[in-house]
Amino acid sequence: MAKRFYITTPIYYVNAEPHIGHAYTTIVADVMNRFHKLMGYETFFLTGTDEHGDKIAQAAQQAGLDPQSYVDRMSQLFRDTWPKLNISHDDFIRTTDTRHVRVVQAILQKVHNLGDIYFDSYKGLYCVGCERC
Repeated sequence: MAKRFYITTPIYYVNAEPHIGHAYTTIVADVMNRFHKLMGYETFFLTGTDEHGDKIAQAAQQAGLDPQSYVDRMSQLFRDTWPKLNISHDDFIRTTDTRHVRVVQAILQKVHNLGDIYFDSYKGLYCVGCERC
């Protein structure tokens, strides 16, 4: 049985352009991936972008774009940055990709069928900046 190593960066939130923190995290993941390859592991390195949420809608509005146009532009900035840093990921996923949407829908449907998702009401404060209550 082959030794396997899987590593992923966070799927970066596209409410702003890539910055040094994104680069740092991606470089560390790339180094770990390369190290494991050298050690004889079969490796897979994933990165990508998260393109949903209130902060995205706000950033798109401030940029004068509809949300999909905005995330298309911003996600491409991330995709274009990694080759400049000699990053060699195996896949780049976007949460708006059809393949991603299908998998999430299938997982949520399975969880719903098990009775773990249900509709109810909730009252509480919500922070857009933190994206949590």
